[in-house]
Amino acid sequence: MKAHLLTRKRGSGWGPAGDLERSPDLVFYFGARGDVVAPACYDELAALFPTAHIVGCSTGGQIRDHGVSDDEVAAAALSFDRTSIRVVHEEINDAEASSAVGAAIGAGLAAPDLAGVFILSDGLNVNGSRLVEGLASAVGERVPLSGGLAGDGADFAVTAVGADFPPRSNVVAAIGFYGPAIRIGHGSAGGWDQFGPRRRITRSKGNILYELDGKPALDLYERYLGEEAEGLPSSALLFPLRIHEPLRPDHGLVRTVLAVDRNARSMTFAGDVPEGWVAQLMRGNFDRLAAGAAAAARAARSSVEATAPPGDELALLVSCIGRRLLMGQNTIDEVEAASAELGARAKRIGFYSYGEISPNRGSGVCQLHNQTMTITTLHEAA
Repeated sequence: MKAHLLTRKRGSGWGPAGDLERSPDLVFYFGARGDVVAPACYDELAALFPTAHIVGCSTGGQIRDHGVSDDEVAAAALSFDRTSIRVVHEEINDAEASSAVGAAIGAGLAAPDLAGVFILSDGLNVNGSRLVEGLASAVGERVPLSGGLAGDGADFAVTAVGADFPPRSNVVAAIGFYGPAIRIGHGSAGGWDQFGPRRRITRSKGNILYELDGKPALDLYERYLGEEAEGLPSSALLFPLRIHEPLRPDHGLVRTVLAVDRNARSMTFAGDVPEGWVAQLMRGNFDRLAAGAAAAARAARSSVEATAPPGDELALLVSCIGRRLLMGQNTIDEVEAASAELGARAKRIGFYSYGEISPNRGSGVCQLHNQTMTITTLHEAA
């Protein structure tokens, strides 16, 4: 496998084009919504790589090698030696359809030699938990799923995904990797600290949380946020919610807010918040978040063969916009911590998302996560 990184700065084209040995099979690209929806962004990639599948999304910031940026689009062009790929997409206009959309995508990808799936989804009009469950039901639990929900900075207005067409809203896309040669590693970790009392989720529906301990959920958040409550939903990203089944405290998930309804006093999260589960607020510090990114990278490396085959390795880093908002200028620390664990051989690209998809570190089941650094590595065996 060969991997080549490119960037497109505002007001200029893609570069460096480089001397590619052969035409790429797949191109990933990530950028701010205004940049990736501009027709020239996709059209130029399609002209450069006319035989490649081109898949990308809007973000809350792009990761390329050791850096994080907002004013350029980052891309990776991949050429495979012994791996075939398939790209499918579906429209999603209502979060209630998430499971059915996931199942439809899974049906389009399912095959005996399917080795893994990478997903890019609209970040607002979806229930990420149901999307993953629907996809897994069609391809089987043995097939690892990873990816993320598209972002829109801290605006939470419109997100966009493209799959062999310019990015637009209400799209879910997925890439299937086939054959015995591809090696796909996964790692996901947080680094947030729990605080405050544990509360029971007493009223919810899917990914909408109405009550904690019989009281309006939004009241709880507003009490902790104080004056920052006016900035909801983005200000709630600084205080994610950890949830777990009462009898399985070690298999927790983190949920982050996508929207609030001040009249209903409810909060909409990126994934399910089941009734009866236990919830607890979380907060982060820079060192712990950077350590979490390093742990995700170690897990991704250890989940595949230790021997390094010939050819390149690509690491896809998907981190949560909440981590970036909290860390600010220190965001680079988590990228550098992950890079140090991945090693110089791995080329790195990624984005800040509204939700991360990866196998659960404890159970191994593929799930939607929030407030994590999630890493997917790709290379081919010798």
